[in-house]
This record gives sequence, structure tokens and C-alpha cells, in this order.
Amino acid sequence: MKRRDLLKVSLLGSLAVTASRASAQESCATDATPNQFIPKTPGDATPLANEFEKYPKCPYCGMNRREHHRTRMLVQYSDDLNDGVCSIHCLSLSLGLNIDREPKHIWGPDYASPEEPAPLLPVDQLTYLVGAELRHAMTKRSKHSFASSDIAGEFQSRHGGTLARFDDALRESYLDMASDVTMIRTLRAKYRRPTKMQQS
Repeated sequence: MKRRDLLKVSLLGSLAVTASRASAQESCATDATPNQFIPKTPGDATPLANEFEKYPKCPYCGMNRREHHRTRMLVQYSDDLNDGVCSIHCLSLSLGLNIDREPKHIWGPDYASPEEPAPLLPVDQLTYLVGAELRHAMTKRSKHSFASSDIAGEFQSRHGGTLARFDDALRESYLDMASDVTMIRTLRAKYRRPTKMQQS
């Protein structure tokens, strides 16, 4: 074997070992890599049971899911790891960061339900209203889900927006990510800034 070929083989072998070590390493609890956000709760085949006890806060923004029960979502991946999030914005983060996990089930709320908390339903049964003049969690442009397409249409007639399916709302969530992150950073900086009374 020529020296140049031997060097190539040696280099490829080193890269393979390095890659396998990197994939086997556990993520540090304080790092900023995507592995930091792999769902930390144990696998659970029945995530809807006692969901607020198991997933009380959104792992991406820290918001209380019970307080935001009309926008919260829950995704179950194929390995039965689950992410309980506060909104479709944070669901977008979960799906992006767990790109090698196949979503098995995704549930969203019926915004118009009189129940508290609003019930979660499979997202393929929901109609979304995007861009209505309704408050939403973690985004400038609202994205609300409804069990009834007729009721979603009634909300649209009163508050504007566009009717959509889940895949459309998810795509719009990714498109809004840059402006939403800027908005969230600005708001958090504002709340962190000490007031003059606190400084004196």
C-alpha cells in the first residue's frame, strides 16, 4: 500500500472513532448544544395521563403549561420519549432539535373549548387559525387550533386570520421563528432589567 493511501485510511479511521465517541458522549447539563434539549423525562407510553404532573413546564422556555393550556402541545416520539411544550412555537423547536426521532403522536388543544384545561386532540383532527387578532404564546402571529372547523370559521369572521391544517401552521411557525425569537429576547431583557426603585 502506498504511503499516501495508508495515510488516507488512517485518517478515515481516526475520524470514524472520533465520530463514534462524540455520538456516545452524554450531553452536559449546562451546554448549549441541541442534545441539551433531548426530552429528559423517562419514556412513557401514556403521556396524556396526568400530563401536567409529568410535564408541568415547557422545557424550551420555562412557561407553565397549565397556565397556557389553550396553546400547549404534546409530542410523543417513536421511542416513547415525550415533550410537553407551551405552544406550537416550542413544538417547532422540539421537532427540529429531535430530528432523528420520528414523531408518533402530536396533540394540540381545542382553543374554543369551555373546559379547563382545554382537551388535547390529535393535530390531524384540528383546524388551525393563523394570524388572527388573538393573543398567543411565544409568537407575534397567533396560531390557534380548534376541534370544529365551523367554530374556527366563526373565530375567523370575528378576529381575522387564515384557516389552515396543522402542517401549514407548523410551516408558518418555522417561517416566523426569527421575528418571534427577537420578540422573546426583547421581552425577557425588559423584564430582567432592574427598575429605578429596585436600584435605589
